[in-house]
Amino acid sequence: MSRFTVDNLPLSGLKRVTRQRLGDARGFLTRLFCADELKAAGWDKPIAQINHTFTEAPGTARGLHFQHPPHAEMKLVSCIGGEVFDVAVDLRKGSPTFLKWHGEVLSAENGVALLIPEGFAHGFVTLSNDVEMLYCHSMPYAPEAEGGLNLHDPRIGIRWPREILALSARDAAHPMVGPEFEGVVL
Repeated sequence: MSRFTVDNLPLSGLKRVTRQRLGDARGFLTRLFCADELKAAGWDKPIAQINHTFTEAPGTARGLHFQHPPHAEMKLVSCIGGEVFDVAVDLRKGSPTFLKWHGEVLSAENGVALLIPEGFAHGFVTLSNDVEMLYCHSMPYAPEAEGGLNLHDPRIGIRWPREILALSARDAAHPMVGPEFEGVVL
């Protein structure tokens, strides 16, 4: 019996992973990751790093982050406290959905995660107080490979469901996508 329901999303390779909870009067158990079960969804590498973030206030954004090859990474992004609007942007050169985005509400209650393939940027805005996110990465963080895009880039056109009230100086300084950007070659 699989503990996950996996749905294809409009961007090739991007998946919605919904966790099944097993519960009783004591509470519940949910599986956060299973290499065997997620292999069919496209996760075919070991977990190289797991990150946990806490964001206190609604309207706080993080992103849009990615790593350039050869450090491109897959991410399994989960919200384990509160609620976010989570976004993935296709940066793959030659992809039919190049610079298209998809967003999903992730929350501790709905058990939904995004499996984001290599060649995508990722970001989110918090929709509630006290948000905790858990990220499984297929590659470790490599500062020399770090990339970012501006959350407000009109060429991407993300429709954020609420105003962004807080953003780090680093994320605010991410560039807009220029006409010379042809994508990430994997």
